[in-house]
Parts: sequence; C-alpha cells; structure tokens
Amino acid sequence: MSSYILGIESSCDDTSAAVINGDGVILSNVIASQKVHEAFGGVVPELASRAHQQNILPVVSEAIRQAGITKEQLTAIAYTRGPGLLGSLLVGTSFAKGLALGLNIPLIDVNHLAAHALSHFVKESADDDVPEFPYMCLLISGGNSQIILVKSPEEMEIIGRTIDDAAGEAFDKCAKVMGLPYPGGPHIDRLAAEGNPDSFKFAKPHIPGLDYSFSGLKTSFLYTLRDNLATDPDFIERNKADLAASLQKTIIDILLDKLDKAVKIHRPRHIAIGGGVSANSGVRNAIAQYCEKKGIRAWIPPRRFTTDNAAMVAIAGLMRLTPDHTSDFSLPPYSKTTI
Repeated sequence: MSSYILGIESSCDDTSAAVINGDGVILSNVIASQKVHEAFGGVVPELASRAHQQNILPVVSEAIRQAGITKEQLTAIAYTRGPGLLGSLLVGTSFAKGLALGLNIPLIDVNHLAAHALSHFVKESADDDVPEFPYMCLLISGGNSQIILVKSPEEMEIIGRTIDDAAGEAFDKCAKVMGLPYPGGPHIDRLAAEGNPDSFKFAKPHIPGLDYSFSGLKTSFLYTLRDNLATDPDFIERNKADLAASLQKTIIDILLDKLDKAVKIHRPRHIAIGGGVSANSGVRNAIAQYCEKKGIRAWIPPRRFTTDNAAMVAIAGLMRLTPDHTSDFSLPPYSKTTI
C-alpha cells in the first residue's frame, strides 16, 4: 500500500501545502504568496496571519487534488511548528492538528530550519540522488545565516551563525535604501548581473570563529550612499547596477570566508545550501565553483525549494515518521528556536 505525506508550511507570509509519496517523490507543491506586504516594505504579522486563514483550506485542497489522491489516502501530516511568526504558525498548526484528528493519522511537527537543511531529499523521481550523511549545510535566508553539520534527520549541529543580521536581511534592507521594491533580494540579483562587482568596497566583519555578522556591512553601505548623495542626488540611479553587484560580491565573500574555515576544520564530502538566499544567482555560482575547486559534492536546490515551501516540510516529516512516532497534539507552535 502506498503512503502519502501532506506537508503544511505557514511560518511567515507564504501558505504552502505539498504531498510526497513514501519514496520522497513530490506529487504536488502549492504556494499562495501574499502581495499585501509589498506596500509596507516588509511582512506585517497581523496581515500575514489573516491571509493564512483565507488561504489554508484552498491551498491544502489543491495540493491533494494535484497529487491525484483523496485526503483519506494520507498516511501522515507534517507541519511547521516553528520558528516563525506566531500568528502565522498558529493557523498552520491548528489546521494540521484538526485534519490529523479528523483522519485519525499521525501528526509530525517539523522545525522550519531543519526542513530547509533537508530540502535536498525531495525527489522528482524515485531514482534521484540525495546527499549522504553527514554533510555541511549553509542555511541562508532573511532571518538566518547558519553553517550546520547535518549528521542525520534528527541530529544537526549549528557550528556557525549570525550574531546580528542575516544575509537575506542585508540584501533586503540595502535594497530598501536604494529605493527598490520589497522583497529586495531578487532585484539586487537582477541588477548585479549588469554591474561591476569591484566598483565599490564595503566593510567586512572580523568576527572570530565561524559566526557571521552583517550589521557592519549594512552601515557601510548606508554611509556610502549618504556621502555620495550629498554631492550627487542622482548617485543611486546612475550606479544602481554597480552598487548591487558590489553588495552581492561582499555578501558572498563574507559567506564563503566562514564556510571555507568550516570546511578546513570538518572536511565534509558534501556541501548543501538552503534558504531563500540560496536562490541568488551569485551565491549559487560561487558555491558551485568553490565546491568544484575543493573536490566537494555541491547540492544546490531548485529555486522552487529555496523559499518557504511545504515540500521540504513533508520530506522532513517523512524522514521522522516511524511506526511509534507521532507528535503530541498539545504541543504549541514556537516563534524562536535553534535546530
């Protein structure tokens, strides 16, 4: 008898549901994005939770329909318990619990960050390759920048993390002061392809160990704009592509510097990237080139699995599913945690 796992993701502003089979092959992955936040230059938590309430039922229904099954054929339900926006998580958590109770099937709570680290196990076909444990994962998103040793689906060790801002936050906030729409990351990526990455020099942190910092970079970027705008009101417009390319290069340099230090210490055979910033073209190319130079297998996810999506939640749930495992229905969602 075939098994089917429904994944539900609602940690921020994307409502997503996906179905995978027992081999980890994706059958559907539906995402409803919320455009309402663009006018505010960032996610508004109350608006996000209201939109999740409107989207959750049609998104789950469509994911099941696209998978070609009925809800009665589901084997288990995996859902994002945290971290994330608490109001948004409450919507997904409540729906997952209610559906699992109604169908009398196991419920599996999933850590959002762990799901990103395991997203490479989602398959398009049963014969697809997947990473070998242990591997190193560079998790880079709007809220997190971490280097993780993924020893198994249940055992992950964070060996480096940001001490202030995340890489994605640096992209978005620098884009905002340039007058680019939210989210700014994709606009920086597009402009960077047309600019000279050596046009401007921005500050790089000197943080000991494997931890990251991006607050100094943001300050340096802001001061560069301020000083040049004082004498040239059209400075940003005339240098938009070069600013984007230089910013992107600086962020990549910071990421690779710590990653290289981690590689020298732990000597991984596989390196994976995950999170929204792993969709950035410059990041993807830099990681691929670095791994090729070092003789390491690189795992770069399809772009549709880089942002928040339920397929990664479903695969993380499948990898935790055992005959005697089910999550406690009384567990509340959480807004902050580590893996």
